Amino acid sequence: MNPATKYELHGPVAWLTINRSETRNALSEDVREGLFEGVRKFNDDKAAKVLVLTGAGDKAFCAGGDLKEMANTSLKVPPLAFLPQFGRNIEVEKPTIAAVNGAAYAGGFLLAQNCDLCVASDTALFAVTEVKVGRGSPWAVPLPWLIPPRVAMEILLTGDPIDAARAYELGLVNRVVPADALRQTTQQLAERIASNAPLSVLAAKKTIRLIAEYALSEAFVRADQIWDPVYHSEDAQEGPAAFQERRPPVWKGY
Repeated sequence: MNPATKYELHGPVAWLTINRSETRNALSEDVREGLFEGVRKFNDDKAAKVLVLTGAGDKAFCAGGDLKEMANTSLKVPPLAFLPQFGRNIEVEKPTIAAVNGAAYAGGFLLAQNCDLCVASDTALFAVTEVKVGRGSPWAVPLPWLIPPRVAMEILLTGDPIDAARAYELGLVNRVVPADALRQTTQQLAERIASNAPLSVLAAKKTIRLIAEYALSEAFVRADQIWDPVYHSEDAQEGPAAFQERRPPVWKGY
């Protein structure tokens, strides 16, 4: 595994950590390569049911791009494959959670935005800082789908950070917890997801995004298509049977 990132499996939960705390987990080339490598490993890891993305240390989840590297390479337009963007340049069918342990700026904001859920420490800060350094944020297209458009506009135009409490009020963050409880809280949330019927979990994730991409009538048609194989699975019979027999269900994933 690339030393700039760490991939660790804790039960059914894979933790992918940006491991450059000395640079506030900036997105250098080795970090970006390590993130792609880690996400691909998660996709292929049958034991991993949920991915948690976080940063090393307690100062920054990810402070964004490595500006020194950008200056040295005279980077202009980042290629599409510059950084993992779930559902855009790399598919991730299983659920993902951002555990934001400090500053999530620019590319760090992108990574948190891309995850399905977000748990933040009470020290976390979120900002799209590109306007302050003359860079771009085309990846922010989904932001007004996640939070009110006028708030998204303010975040993009000012580049100013919002704290974890404000992010929670806006719905950008699912939970805010003390910094020392971040890992345990996120692990528990991931385990609860992992304990559910796997086909239902995967279908639920696909369903959520339908209304952002299709008209309502088309979204319903596609939702029926997504859920039809779930209804016809053995797990769909196992759930009611386990309830009737007063035992934990044994999911097969088919």
